[in-house]
Amino acid sequence: MLDNSSRTATRDPLTEMLRGLRLEGVDYARYRMAAPWCLLFPAQAAARFHFMAERGCWLRTPEGEWHRLEQGDAVLMPRGAEHALASEPSAQAKPLGRCAFEACCGEIADAHGGGDGEDVQFFSASLCFNVDAQHPLLRMMPELMWVHEMAVHEPAIPPLLSTMSCELALDRVGAGGILTRLADVVAAALIRSWVERGCGSPTGWVAAARDPDIGRVLAAIHLDPSGDWTVEALAGVMHASRSAFAERFAAIVGETPARYVAQVRMHQARQWLVRDRMKIAVVARRLGYDSEASFSRAFKRVIGAPPSRFRAGETLGPPLLSGPLPPSSAAPQDHGEP
Repeated sequence: MLDNSSRTATRDPLTEMLRGLRLEGVDYARYRMAAPWCLLFPAQAAARFHFMAERGCWLRTPEGEWHRLEQGDAVLMPRGAEHALASEPSAQAKPLGRCAFEACCGEIADAHGGGDGEDVQFFSASLCFNVDAQHPLLRMMPELMWVHEMAVHEPAIPPLLSTMSCELALDRVGAGGILTRLADVVAAALIRSWVERGCGSPTGWVAAARDPDIGRVLAAIHLDPSGDWTVEALAGVMHASRSAFAERFAAIVGETPARYVAQVRMHQARQWLVRDRMKIAVVARRLGYDSEASFSRAFKRVIGAPPSRFRAGETLGPPLLSGPLPPSSAAPQDHGEP
């Protein structure tokens, strides 16, 4: 989940936690759409990122509300929730031709479609993080983050988005790689702004990560999920008594230390099984279990399925798209009615 190394938690646990969240796969598409048009982006395991390069459009949020996106706006759906983009909220009632895709800028797919009205250009990406959607950080995030609302507090974001717009317009060699890095930085800045500005409930992961004592404990757990994290050991990280630590941890995080450690360890185990193709017995030993059977029981309690199912080839989440894949998995389904 996060890097296993000999590093110890720093004085800034939030930095440690965000350092471990990295992009491991990105898939892009550039859209040139003419009104009227409406695109449905179905739910997927990867995050979704949109940047309005020229003009704006309308966004139907995961809650079903329509909001106007202006040129320069960017939105991030951390857990890939279903949403739609359209020239107008009423565009879903009009017929729409299927988007045509072709190669552009090497790694980017170029899409165009819609009618014969005003053109709009936007950039979309599917962002695969190195953790699954059940990681405490991703699980606590809202369905939608909007740069328009955060740019005032993040002065570095507007220049990054301007650079993205230039790369999209110039079609230069290597644009795909540059856009990859820019999107990575913008996504990280969005997440950092959300966490640092106190977005979220007064309990749970965000509150815990911002608490200097409990945050230090969380960073230690995520830095070494296979460690022997007894309540006594975790209390030692916080320099508190066992009872005082357990009570404070449960009050802030919302669950017991043992349950939280079990969740982190089993999600780490799931990645080892799927991403690294480790044998179940090897994973069990790495996590300190005496037998494969005891590990399998613990894994099923947390994940909801036995480890053998993931070792047999299941992915970390549902397919990126429901249906045949277009040339880029950053492409949505094309519908007349979202």
